[in-house]
Amino acid sequence: MENKETRQERREERIQKRRERILQHGRSFVRAYKDAIIKRAKQVRRKGAR
Repeated sequence: MENKETRQERREERIQKRRERILQHGRSFVRAYKDAIIKRAKQVRRKGAR
């Protein structure tokens, strides 16, 4: 066993990976939310022009 990592090092690595996943999820969530708002705004604008 050459690679002797401590429990703490393994734990930090796991937490770091989890944080990266969460951040990535957050970005896609923001994009989806913004797209939904823009779509709704376009619909409202069309209804007002009639």
